[in-house]
Amino acid sequence: SLSLTGVSSLGFCQPITIETLREKHPLLDAVDHDRRPNVLSPSAVELPKIEAVVLFGEPVRWETSLQLIIDVLLTSGYPGNPYHHENYPHIPVLACNMDLMWVAEAQSPRFGHGTFMVCLENIYKKITGRELKYEALMGKPSPLTYQYAEQLLRAQALHRPWHRPIHTLYAVGDNLMTDVYGANLYNRYLEENSRKGSKSRVQAQVSGGRGSAALSQDNDMDHGWENQLAPAAAAHCRSVLVCTGVYNPHSEVPLETRDSITEAVFHGHRDFRFDPGLVEPDHIVPDVDAAVDLVFQLENFAPN
Repeated sequence: SLSLTGVSSLGFCQPITIETLREKHPLLDAVDHDRRPNVLSPSAVELPKIEAVVLFGEPVRWETSLQLIIDVLLTSGYPGNPYHHENYPHIPVLACNMDLMWVAEAQSPRFGHGTFMVCLENIYKKITGRELKYEALMGKPSPLTYQYAEQLLRAQALHRPWHRPIHTLYAVGDNLMTDVYGANLYNRYLEENSRKGSKSRVQAQVSGGRGSAALSQDNDMDHGWENQLAPAAAAHCRSVLVCTGVYNPHSEVPLETRDSITEAVFHGHRDFRFDPGLVEPDHIVPDVDAAVDLVFQLENFAPN
């Protein structure tokens, strides 16, 4: 969850957070009776129509966020009004941070924002009988994130005495379904660029519904996100999997992912198609320190 100040710092002109929405419509948050107001007073300020829902990360109070987001979607941005199921498709929903789970101090992985999204998607479908649609899915494993990372790397390289162009990117992470999947997907994008000498036709197209963000190698990219950033110039993006987080080499998911991982255990987001090649890392190392050593070795780089 982000504060109003945090959301505004990202460039949003008129953000409305869940806490603001709850404050202005106290009757909507009814699960925790201890948080319900004893005296209801009308709000002095009416909220404007909510134009879109942007999901940044898992909230602290899931029941509040799930309830209020459903209210916003089923009232077309006027959450104090009655539901109107005929308003479909709903107002735009944009989401980032799709990790189903992440690792902290506990012995087992913890719920991530991807799990919250699964809950929201299924509640919406259970109530309406229709699929929740995403206007855009951002963050890993979307190629947009990796092209932005490449742009930042090149900007930093300009301030260093490096004369060789950046030919290969290395993406280090502990999650097969986001870190590795995204890096391999971006590698396909880069290699397609190299072969075609033009815009790649590999994409994760998002238009809602199960599998709607599946890879498309038959249609040109029509969302234009690649035109908003500096052109991709690297030739490859190599995925490096570390064993200090979600991925455990001793778990039920063996190293030979191409032959052993099936769609039944795919933890990626609903709208990304399972592809064994995308969850097979180029390299597996014990930790980040080993990953850095590996990159130095592969690039014949000797740090000063």
